[in-house]
This record gives sequence, C-alpha cells and structure tokens, in this order.
Amino acid sequence: IKVVCAKDSVRVTWRVAPQFVPYAARFFLGSCMPSSWKVLPTGEGEAHFNYKFYDCKFTKRLKGKRIIYQNELSFRPHAKPKPVVFKYPVQCVQKPEGRIPHFLNPGSGVSEGRSRLVFHVALLNQLTGVSKTNAIPLGSFIPIWAAVEQKSHQPLVLLMDECVAASTPELEPGNQLYPIVGNHCLLESKRGSSLFLPRYHSSAIILYLQSFKFGMGGEVYIHCNLIVWDGDYDKRRKACHVKDGWELLDDPARSSLCNCCDNSCSPRTKRATSW
Repeated sequence: IKVVCAKDSVRVTWRVAPQFVPYAARFFLGSCMPSSWKVLPTGEGEAHFNYKFYDCKFTKRLKGKRIIYQNELSFRPHAKPKPVVFKYPVQCVQKPEGRIPHFLNPGSGVSEGRSRLVFHVALLNQLTGVSKTNAIPLGSFIPIWAAVEQKSHQPLVLLMDECVAASTPELEPGNQLYPIVGNHCLLESKRGSSLFLPRYHSSAIILYLQSFKFGMGGEVYIHCNLIVWDGDYDKRRKACHVKDGWELLDDPARSSLCNCCDNSCSPRTKRATSW
C-alpha cells in the first residue's frame, strides 16, 4: 500500500493478490470506492484512490500547529452486516501555510463513534445551510446542528449530554471551561435566550446558542459529548431547556424529567462520541 499526501488530497495505490481481483468493488477508502482499477500482467490487482480530503468521510483535527486528516482503507468481501476483514489506517499531516484567518474556517466536521455510528456537526447560517465562516458577532445566535446517520439502525434519538466552551481546540487539564450543556440540560438557556430548536427528526438536534464573551475575548472552541439512544426519555436521557421554566424539548407534557437540571442527574449513556 502506497500513500501520497498532497496539499488538499491524497493518492493511494493498493496492490492485491490475484484471488482478490474478483472483489474489486469491495475495496474502500472510507466511504469511497477506487477511482480506478487495474489488472496487472502478473494477475494481481491494483486499486487507485485519488480523492480530496472533503471526500470519503475524512476526519480533520488540529493538534498543535498541525492539521491531521485521517481515514482508513478497508476490504469488505461481503455486504453489511458482515464485518470488514482488513483495515489499514491512512493519515496525512500538514502544517498550515502561514496563519489561516479564523473567519475563513468552515464550521463543520464528521466523527465516528461506537458501533461505527457516523456523527455530523456543523455551524449553520440563518438560512439553515452550512455556514462558510466561524466568526460570530458577540450577542448574535449560532445554530449548532448535530446529527447521526440512521442507516439500518432502529430509530435513534440524538442528545447533547454535555457542552463546554474552552479557549483551546483540545481539552487539557487546567483549562478554563464555561458550561453550556450539562446533565442534558441547556444551562445557557437560564442565562440568556439560547434554546433547542424543534426537531425535524429524532436523529438530529439544533442548539440555537447566543454567542458570549469568554476568557480574554479570543477564539472560543465548543466541545460537546453527543449521546445516541434508542429508547424512551428519562432523567438521564433527555433534552431540556428553559422557556417559562425547564421544559422537555420533545414532549413538554413530560417536563418533570427536567426537574434535576438545577441539581444533578445520574449520568448513564449507551453510545456516544465527542466532538
């Protein structure tokens, strides 16, 4: 396997033994099939992947002064739910060319959690499209959209377990944190006009967050723990915000489940990912 990283793309050459050539359509880079396939004179096969980093569900993260793009090659001879029989990590590490103005960074990302659930998170604009900037004027509202891909799973409910604001892209010991969501309760809705917007599907949630000043007024990073649940709501699995009082987003008639928001609710999760 040969991996060549470019500025905004990757080229992968994967040579396989002759007995695997009939399975040409079962080789993947993330969610992408080979860009091209060649049968060599030796009978071996050669899969070529040539994709941008925004294709194939690459994940992108910042670590120090480096940008890391990650994905994996996989061979799945049989359709799901049969397992992958081979995996190979693909990683490209880059240094930004100078400092990228923060307002040019798109506010979106993809992450994979337990049970291979795929989560999407993005900042939206006021037209509910993905925002092209992550620079938010103080006091204006930030629609933060999160969703989990349903695929063949039974109906899933996506919840925000916890969200905090920090001044660093990765949480570290000693960080000053500003709590936004805790115990599945939107704490910021007590202090201002933030709220959860009505759902269009149980597998997605939109936090309509009013921007605030934090720390010395520089860049602010929001870290959230997302929970997926396939059962009914209870005190440990819910989405609560303040209107006239604490209210359950999905069923105001059951808002008594939010009574623990001002105290503590026993945390217990089933499947989760952090973003």
